[in-house]
This record gives sequence, structure tokens and C-alpha cells, in this order.
Amino acid sequence: MTDFQKPGTPTDRHQLGAAGMPLNTLADYRPIPADGYGALFLPDRLAKGYHVEEINDGAYYVTSGAYDTMFVRTGNGVVLVDAPPLLGENLKRAIAEVTDEPVTHLIYSHWHSDHIGAAGIFAADKPKVISHDYTREMIQRWPDLGGERGLPVPTETITESDTLDVNGVRFNLDYHGVNHTPGNIFIYAPQQKALAAIDIISPGWSAFKHCDASENIRGWAEAHDWILQYDFKGVVSGHVNRYGTPEDAKASRDYTNDIVEFSKEALDHGQEFEYIERIGFSNAWVLWENYFNEMTNYVTKKTLEKVTDNGQTWAQRLAGADVMTKYHAYSVLEALRLEYGMVSGFEKLIIPQSGE
Repeated sequence: MTDFQKPGTPTDRHQLGAAGMPLNTLADYRPIPADGYGALFLPDRLAKGYHVEEINDGAYYVTSGAYDTMFVRTGNGVVLVDAPPLLGENLKRAIAEVTDEPVTHLIYSHWHSDHIGAAGIFAADKPKVISHDYTREMIQRWPDLGGERGLPVPTETITESDTLDVNGVRFNLDYHGVNHTPGNIFIYAPQQKALAAIDIISPGWSAFKHCDASENIRGWAEAHDWILQYDFKGVVSGHVNRYGTPEDAKASRDYTNDIVEFSKEALDHGQEFEYIERIGFSNAWVLWENYFNEMTNYVTKKTLEKVTDNGQTWAQRLAGADVMTKYHAYSVLEALRLEYGMVSGFEKLIIPQSGE
């Protein structure tokens, strides 16, 4: 076994120089606020591997401490949203802990395996499986998404928003358009005031890298406003350690909007940075990397240092913001060029526009 193959050995990474990625430690970042840990260190989660909690009126939140989802008792069967592999069989245990109703309906929020990859454990129950058309298309195209168990193919699909009634309990299956992925739907139980909006916000935290690895950054940013249109007591987001409140959703929206606005500012003034003098034009990718890195650092600094409406900076307010903001800034900068149609100051400088 080479050094590169040994877990935790950074030797070969450091030999990569500028071609490698940095390896940091906890000491390099801010400590996580105590309330950011959510369910992670609760006694029941530590003992059982999961935590289950009622949001309101028969709607439940269940988490592994990293991945989470929602289910609702209807009096004649459970409606389950997603089945993350990191919950796995514990999802069955969590449901059995609060009800003896069988899982009769399984709704896929979207096609990513990290959220639905364990759905095969419910195949024997033969629930109705519901998703967006695009999600079914992806599952049929890549049947290995669910690992050895496979994924039950949706039996019913929606193209636009629709409703579901199970034993008098209503669910709104809302598709507002492409966001984290095409076909990512929001599942809302109005009686329970419980919302599942997966991979948009991470309550109390910055989202994961690159706007939660979203396929459409503009749609992902807009989805924060969509969440706030609902009357909800709790929003289940897929990550990290607790369900969210309207205040969490607003904070995530404001943080995202700040990144967008500072990115627009950086693009407008991109020609004022010093990278061209340092790099020259001979290696286009080195030049572009420095250009994006300069702007990313500008956006990251402005975002993390901004004093927000509660008197804290984003670095103080959202756990992990000092880890992830640079990745969001890079993704938003690129999206502004590709999805918003902005022409950067740098491009104007090296490719003069017509009539200039």
C-alpha cells in the first residue's frame, strides 16, 4: 500500500503542489455553535443511530445526524418522503417507534441517490411510489442508483404541481421549476404545516459545497423564496442536524442573496484585479483560475464579514459558513455568467465588445 492509499496520509497531496486541494483541520475554522449540533449528540441518536421527533399533528422529522427526512401518519398508512441510505433500516425503526401504520406511499423529492437510495427496503410493502417525471426517467436510465436493493420505480408521476389525498390528509406536491435538480419537488402537508424542501437550505448552517451541488444555481437561489411562501412550522431540508423554522429559511435566503449581490459586484469590477500582470496570457487556464480565485476571495471576504440583521456576521451566524462560502461564491460567479447572462469585466477587457 502506498502512502497515497493510507487513510489520513497527506504526503502525496502535498507533493501535488498547486494542482492539489488543501487539507485543513478543525483548528483552521470557527467552532460550531452549540445549537448547530442539533440532534447529533442527543442520547437517543447516539444510542439508536437516529432521532425521531414530531413536528406537528402526526408529521415527523427523522435524522441520522447528517441526513434527514419526513413522514406523516394518516390514520390508515404512513406517507414517507425519501429514504436516505444513511438512515437505512433505522428509518423503519423510527416509523415503528411512533406508529404501527404501514408505509403506503413513498414520495421521492428528486433522483439523487443520497436521499432515496434506501427506498428498496420498503419494496416488500408495495407502497405507491410517487415522483416527478424527470425523477422516474433518471431511475429508469440508471437502475443502479439504489445499490444492491435497487430503487422501486415510481408508479405515479407528476409533471407540474399536483395534490395527494391519503385518508383525508392532503399533500401538495409542488414543482416550481428546475432548482437543485430538474424535477425536485416540494412536499407540503398544510394541515400539519410541515414542508419537505430538500437540498435548498441547511437549517443553522451554510449549505454544502457549490450550493449543495445544485444543477441550476439560479433556480436554487430562487427556491429560497419559494420556501418562504409556505405557512410552515417546520421545514425538513435533507441536512444537517435539525428541521428548520421560517427564521432559518429567511437567514439562508439572505445569506444566499448576499453572495449573489457581492458576486455581481465582483464581476462588474473584475478588470481591476492584478492577476493579468502576474500571470500573462500564455496559459489560459492559469489566467482564468487566478481570475476566478481573485473574485471568489473578494465575494467570500465581503460575505463573511457582513454584519447581518441580528448583529452577527455570517461567519458567526451560520455554522460552517467559513468552510463553504468560497465554494458557493465560485458557483454563483460562474452561474452569473452562464445562467444570468452577465459579461464580466475581465471578458470585456480581453475580448473588446463591438463598438468599444
